[in-house]
Amino acid sequence: MKQLTGLDATFLYMETPSTYGHVSGLSIYDRPSADFDPLEEWRAQIQRRLHLLEPLTRRLRNVPFNLDHPFWIEDPDFDLDFHVRHTAVPPPGRDDQVAALVARIIARPLDRSRPLWESYVIDGLAGDRFGILTKIHHATVDGASGVELLTIMLDTTPEGDDIPSPQLAPRQPEPVPSDAEVLGMAARTLARKPGRFLVLGARTMRSLGEASRNPILRASGEQLRDGLRGPLGTILNLGRSRPEERDEAPQPLPHNAPSTIFNASISPHRSFAYRSVSMEAIKAIKGAIGCTVNDVVMAVCAGGLRTYLERRDALPDQPMVSMVPVSIRTGEEAERWSNRVSAIFADLPTDEPDPLQRIRKVNNAMALAKGLHDALPADQLTEFADFPPPAVFARASRMATRFQLGNRTTMPVNITISNVPGPREPLYMAGAKLAHYVPVSTVVEGQGLNITVQSYCDTLDFGLVGCARLVPDIDVLLDDIVDDIEGLAKLMDVDVPVALPPERTPGRAPKSAPATKRATKKRATKKKAAVKKKTATKKRAAAKKSVS
Repeated sequence: MKQLTGLDATFLYMETPSTYGHVSGLSIYDRPSADFDPLEEWRAQIQRRLHLLEPLTRRLRNVPFNLDHPFWIEDPDFDLDFHVRHTAVPPPGRDDQVAALVARIIARPLDRSRPLWESYVIDGLAGDRFGILTKIHHATVDGASGVELLTIMLDTTPEGDDIPSPQLAPRQPEPVPSDAEVLGMAARTLARKPGRFLVLGARTMRSLGEASRNPILRASGEQLRDGLRGPLGTILNLGRSRPEERDEAPQPLPHNAPSTIFNASISPHRSFAYRSVSMEAIKAIKGAIGCTVNDVVMAVCAGGLRTYLERRDALPDQPMVSMVPVSIRTGEEAERWSNRVSAIFADLPTDEPDPLQRIRKVNNAMALAKGLHDALPADQLTEFADFPPPAVFARASRMATRFQLGNRTTMPVNITISNVPGPREPLYMAGAKLAHYVPVSTVVEGQGLNITVQSYCDTLDFGLVGCARLVPDIDVLLDDIVDDIEGLAKLMDVDVPVALPPERTPGRAPKSAPATKRATKKRATKKKAAVKKKTATKKRAAAKKSVS
């Protein structure tokens, strides 16, 4: 038995009838032969590796009365056929049909009486392909460990890898512990918590003291202090003198998030869209401008969001605020299958019309946000999630949904944008080559849109998940993001196609909305005019100068 950490368990407590704690991945394969049976092969692939895939065979054992975080136990009734399922899309198997199917599947919670995962083999994709959608609870893995889990489940050669056999006899699941046994183990953990809390508090204060010499952290403190100007500051400063006002305060922290159409109470239903672009094109843009791949990803997301919101007359005057998950794994963790993730918060320059200035602003915002994150003891701060009682977490989540806080309060963050590095070498499943691995994340109350991208070999796969009520046309938003990549490539004279060749791209649905066509044509006209205005050489020089 292993007890969940506070951070792992938080993804359980966050679940409500409209918020789900699972994350997913859609893998798309080239069928190696006409008689290939993906369902049987996928089931056999997992069966051979079950002894290496601990997250797939363990289930929850709750502590009575929610006195402490749950435990993982080996499922004595594990049934692989329950978890591996089969479905299909009708011809012609376009990606919009696949996306609709994925949206329905991810809008259902996982069964907590069984191991927290499901895998759906999807037949009928265009180009004689098939897909596999795997749902797994975030309490089990984070982004980095999810990629590791994927690489264990697949082969590195078409012929298949040698799978190490269990060193011991097949493990027999232990009997499910009784309430008294679980309470006894929880009592020992609870008895140690006060001491652990004091030690963790002392370590954190020491780390903060050491980090206070960091200029970015000090500047953040200055900004927070400046926020106490006015009536509140007057009350708090009674009886003491106040420092002089500064002419220009540093701005390392993002401002309050503006209100957008994405930030409202979410429904139980989901929308989903996915596209793949050339990683070579992204790297060429990065090299021409002199920034990072993540800067390009964040900037094109800002550009696509700007176009999408502007078309609806819903673009806020202020930049949006993005949350960017950050792995804090060191490789020395005692527990392999657990969450080791933090986050940074940065302005997303959706208010900036010029694409090169968006790159510069993204670069500056991310540098400041990373500096602040590095100055804080993120690994220690995540451990504080171990201490609040589980019932408090769960009750808070239920209240947020019941009272629709997404409609009543201003959210601190508008959107989550995650860039996950994936495998760089091809992977296979029983000889079927993995063509794309599309991330499928989740949305939470008050934040109805999530953008996640993952690299695989020479492609970059975008997966957008939204609340179906708040973002019903999520495919249009993804088209706007891809259009922004193409516009940036033309602007920088990048002679690398952004779109992948037809045989390497999922089947596309034709755009049928006239308004969308007109908007796309209008954007293309504007971009062509911008290209003619200045030469590509001058633009590259200006871009490098602005980023540096």
